[in-house]
Amino acid sequence: MRPPAAWPARWSACSSPGNRVDPGTRARLELLLQSDITAVRDLGGQHGARHYRLHLPDGRAAFAKVADVRRTVHQEGNEAEPPAAARPSRQFQAGQGTQPGFAAEAAGLRWLAKAGAVPVPAVLGQDTTCLVIEWVAAGGPTPQAAAGFGRDLAALHKAGAARFGAPWPGEIAGLPLPNDQAESWPDWYATNRLLPYARIARDAGTLSGADVRLMESVAARISGSAGPAEPPSRIHGDCWSGNVLWAGGRGWLIDPAAHGGHRETDLAMLALFGAPYLDHILAAYQEVAPLADGWRARFPLHQLHPLLVHVCLFGAAYRNDALAAARAAASAG
Repeated sequence: MRPPAAWPARWSACSSPGNRVDPGTRARLELLLQSDITAVRDLGGQHGARHYRLHLPDGRAAFAKVADVRRTVHQEGNEAEPPAAARPSRQFQAGQGTQPGFAAEAAGLRWLAKAGAVPVPAVLGQDTTCLVIEWVAAGGPTPQAAAGFGRDLAALHKAGAARFGAPWPGEIAGLPLPNDQAESWPDWYATNRLLPYARIARDAGTLSGADVRLMESVAARISGSAGPAEPPSRIHGDCWSGNVLWAGGRGWLIDPAAHGGHRETDLAMLALFGAPYLDHILAAYQEVAPLADGWRARFPLHQLHPLLVHVCLFGAAYRNDALAAARAAASAG
């Protein structure tokens, strides 16, 4: 399953880059870092935050996200107006949830780093309006790096979690992300990852009542389609290819929605939007941590959550993909 052709521009591209940074933003970042900043470049922004590359006096570079309370989804013509079917639902326009999102991202990066498996950028500073992390000088993927990433990802998952969910409230692309902790993955996934987004999309008029009944049917039958029970894995939680940077011969993880989850979730997300050298990643992963039989057939169940998130964000452009994943998940059960 592939996203619509316009997807990369809407999800991964930053808007309106430039060199102008207002003095107040620079002062906020210097206060947070307790350091001067020798240079700043505005990289644009998305999901209610501006993005900056910072240069510090010791020669390091850093990446900063700063809450942009002035920004609307289509500010002063700086972003092209997308088709009506792809516009965000009104209740999810950029800027909502940004502050808890910074705390969740920082907590997730630190938690993933403790596993000592997949490299993640260090958190240099975080408060309610800013997040600053180590700059990763990204290059391109290779088959060797992809295989190494697969082994690293298996090691990350093996580090485990105390329970499914996380002790902090989550956020994904500016949307609230429930992380209530539980002992059973199928029920946890249905309650925290499927039903809230299906109902939000229904309330926005993007999914019909029949569509939501299909999602509810998947949730009701999830114990039969989830595969063998597994302990909580330490997962990234939003592991699409854009959140994997290739640097120094390794895959780095950024922008997590980290939590105790099912390890197939990260692998299914890599497959959803076409990670480079995916076969190398999966084969190397299996060498370290073999998956239970039927794992490919379960991918649509794990992909249903990110597709519902896309329906909430971008509207009907993702409806058919979400329904196809739901039908595949229902048939697997």
